[in-house]
Amino acid sequence: MAISKNLPLLKNHFRKHWQERVRVHLDQAGKRTSRRNARAAKAVKLAPRPLDSLRPIVRCPTVKHNRKVRAGRGFTIEELKAVGLNANYARTVGIAVDTRRKNRSEEGFELNVQRLKEYQSKLVVFKSRAEAKDAKQISLGASFPVEQPAIEVGPRAVVVPEKTAFETLKQARLDQKYAGQVAKRAKEAAEAEANKK
Repeated sequence: MAISKNLPLLKNHFRKHWQERVRVHLDQAGKRTSRRNARAAKAVKLAPRPLDSLRPIVRCPTVKHNRKVRAGRGFTIEELKAVGLNANYARTVGIAVDTRRKNRSEEGFELNVQRLKEYQSKLVVFKSRAEAKDAKQISLGASFPVEQPAIEVGPRAVVVPEKTAFETLKQARLDQKYAGQVAKRAKEAAEAEANKK
């Protein structure tokens, strides 16, 4: 409710002790170190497995952004089937799986199937930790990056139309409006021509 006129303020709670509820982040530098140490510990625990999972290439939503591609949540069951994998095994070898995503286009499906085949060709599975001592740990996001597709349409010459869009639309409206009269006159002219003969 807006304040108007010179009236007393109702329920004027001015002493709320806001200083007691202020949240400060004085531990920002310490938290940064903690996160770094946690990432390093996780990498040691995962070794020699990759630091992250392989992600599919998906289109961004909405008309404004769908010209770009980005990394998705996970591969669909159909994409995994196309390369002969099941979801449970795929998760154990570093492939992210999304059971909710649907394949909307054949091009996107083929692109992700090709991505999985490329990953499978470079995948090394060790039978024991002893075999994997000298293996190097990698980041799949860096090894299999998501690259924007090249734009195929090049620069084109500017074509200046004889009529503007306004003139074209106006003429179309007039043609539609007087279509009956024009047809009637044409019919009468044809009848008159026939009567002369």
